[in-house]
Amino acid sequence: MKISIERAVLLKAVGQAQSVVERRNTIPILANVLIEADQSSVSFRATDLDIEVVDKAVAQVTKAGATTVSAVTLHEIVRKLPDGALVTLTDDGASGRLTVEAGRSNFSLATLPKEDFPVMASSEYTSNFSAPAPVLRRLFDKSKFAISTEETRYYLNGVYMHVADGDGGKKLRCVATDGHRLARIDADLPSGAEDMPGVIVPRKTVGEMRKLLDDDETTIAVSVSETKVRFATPEITLTSKVIDGTFPDYTRVIPSGNTRKMEVDAADFAQAVDRVATVSSERSRAVKLQLDEDRLVLSVNAPDSGAAEEELAVAYADEKLEIGFNAKYLLEIASQVDRENAVFMFNSSGDPTLMREGNDQSAIYVVMPMRV
Repeated sequence: MKISIERAVLLKAVGQAQSVVERRNTIPILANVLIEADQSSVSFRATDLDIEVVDKAVAQVTKAGATTVSAVTLHEIVRKLPDGALVTLTDDGASGRLTVEAGRSNFSLATLPKEDFPVMASSEYTSNFSAPAPVLRRLFDKSKFAISTEETRYYLNGVYMHVADGDGGKKLRCVATDGHRLARIDADLPSGAEDMPGVIVPRKTVGEMRKLLDDDETTIAVSVSETKVRFATPEITLTSKVIDGTFPDYTRVIPSGNTRKMEVDAADFAQAVDRVATVSSERSRAVKLQLDEDRLVLSVNAPDSGAAEEELAVAYADEKLEIGFNAKYLLEIASQVDRENAVFMFNSSGDPTLMREGNDQSAIYVVMPMRV
């Protein structure tokens, strides 16, 4: 195999591959990227047995062929090459080495046989649809902060993507929760997604997929089966196993009877929470909200480090309320608001609080209070 490829193109392709590869693994071939060249293009494939990414790139192919080489090493080499360099990759099957040449630089890397590389079995996808990148980006970006990191509740270690009844009909919905906070985001249901099985997309897959969604012009082809999910652009295909488990009935924790309404400027609120939380104890990170007519007082009282208080003007016309939250959770939820105003719906100091952006019902957040 012999190919010539621009550094920028190669860096992007190998960068995507090396981030899928697990740094610590006992199977040497899984540390490698499979490079396959045909007449006019070259593909870079990497897997950790749960996720597989294939990145196709345009290259000048002198001789077709395939080999595997360390993804991290190749990425580091390409990253350190000068901008605009033309990189030539030559594989000599007999010596088991891949030569990387660019300008006056020359590297010789150990390879492993391409036959040893595991290729993920293609599954029969029961549902295929397309969605614009900005729609998927919003669904996953606004929900991923609530993914649980607790390994024992593995079925919460991802984003639950499914079809649900929302305002004005069926919606494509993403939900994530860790038991302390919950995010529920809706988008219009793309045609072809009506019969999609609900799947839990793992945290790592959400992170990898996010890289496909940066180009606003791109349309993403989504394929879903009971066991796998695939996101594809013309250049990159990301296939992943889904989490084998049942996502809990999240509708039970979304409060419907919260009547005390506070409207606040989202940016001002986030900055005020951040400031007063500076003195909160690392363990509890508790912030107290005291609500009175059109007035919110945020306070922290940490005996070992100090106290802080800040007042904000808000729109609030209900009876007095004192309620405490984890500052980190409040900040993460407030940072999801794209509009100016965040609307908080309270019930009592011991009940979950609902937050949404203005009057928009398509993004709803729930956060559990804590004693302060």
